[in-house]
Amino acid sequence: MNQPERRPGNGRPGLVRARERKGLTQEEAAELIGVAVTTWARWERGEQKMRPAYRVRIARAWQVPVEEVERWLAVTHPLVESVPEVDVNGLAAGCCAESAGRLWRWEIDTSRRQLLAALPFTPTVLGEWLVSWSFDPHAPVSSEAGNVRVGMSDVRAIQEAHEAFTRMDHQFGAGLVRPAVIDFLVSKVAPLLRGRADDDVRTELFTAASQMTRLAGWMAFDLSRHGQAQQHLGQALKLAKQAEDGLTGAWALATLAQQACDLGQRRWAIRLASAAVEAAGKAGAPSQVMAELLVRQARALAVPADTDGDRRDAHTIGEVGRLLTKAETAFARDTAGRGPFWKDSFDEAEMAAEAGYCWQLVSEHQRAVAHTERALEGFGADFPRSTQFNQIHAARSYLELGELDRALDYARQAVPATGTLASARARTLMDDFSHRLKPYRSNRHVREFEDYRHSQQPS
Repeated sequence: MNQPERRPGNGRPGLVRARERKGLTQEEAAELIGVAVTTWARWERGEQKMRPAYRVRIARAWQVPVEEVERWLAVTHPLVESVPEVDVNGLAAGCCAESAGRLWRWEIDTSRRQLLAALPFTPTVLGEWLVSWSFDPHAPVSSEAGNVRVGMSDVRAIQEAHEAFTRMDHQFGAGLVRPAVIDFLVSKVAPLLRGRADDDVRTELFTAASQMTRLAGWMAFDLSRHGQAQQHLGQALKLAKQAEDGLTGAWALATLAQQACDLGQRRWAIRLASAAVEAAGKAGAPSQVMAELLVRQARALAVPADTDGDRRDAHTIGEVGRLLTKAETAFARDTAGRGPFWKDSFDEAEMAAEAGYCWQLVSEHQRAVAHTERALEGFGADFPRSTQFNQIHAARSYLELGELDRALDYARQAVPATGTLASARARTLMDDFSHRLKPYRSNRHVREFEDYRHSQQPS
């Protein structure tokens, strides 16, 4: 891979951050790789190219893929280099608040927002986050020396805003709501994180900030901005760790797992979902929360691997079924008791929808449509995106079962919402189903469906 010369002053901050995460000085890094310290310094300043042999040597020494080293060396616009790398490795609370505020401020800067939106998903950081979440010591949340005095009323205001934004996200899709979420984080939450508060209030404040940041990440995911989503989800995990809140951390981990599922990163999806279940269990999560996380674990296991045969083997199907049964048992228990306010969003319809999608992923389409149709009966008018997703899921399973007319009926029902929802995932689902209709293009009903679909697309 050719590396153009860098303009002086730009440097390679990715390489610098990688070295610092290893706790190495420039001299130590140079000795480890077998070069002069002046050579290493020129690499970091972007003044000298790195030969392929040294890239391989760094990858082996630091146990990372060569592609990751290439990313550290990539030539980009200076603004790209200023995008933060979320790192949950035992940072002090003040640093945590500052890194969160910096990420949110960059979201309202037009040029930086565009660069954030273009960031790629980076699987290699997930291992570091998981290790840090599980094993790094907790850094206590201390009060800052700001002028703003923070109370529980401020925390409740963030929670209420979170609930309102979540409802709007369900109704309209992330594209319409996300700018308001970012504005709220910058104008309301960031000043509070710099404020003065009692220890118990400050812990609750970091939890609320984590939940709102997770929502910003979730919305970026809904818009298929996966690197941007990962930045916010990592920051949410970091804030949850500072608050020592296992339930909120589990929620962030489960969202990262869902993103990994959708991107086909099966191994990472399984690890993240398992970590979420473990964190929730340690935190004494109520059964309803455990049910949701167990379903996410089943989804991760159901994600296709490199070959179709792997996802259809009896062992995988059996394990998915075992997790779903365990989730259904947990969901059926009495759910009264301590738990996060967001647990109430996981109801019977959502449970059925998640199970249906898991069965679809392992090609158990008869089971999939049974659950999906039950979910559709439960979703109300306030959940058009969930309805659209499940209509497409039902359409796909019926298509796999050879019932073309029923598949087209469900897909036709999903067309209006596809055009009105500000959700890239909703459009992608419909496009994928349309692609699966290619073998049936000569069918009159298929042609009529495609004509209808195109007539409903926004002009």
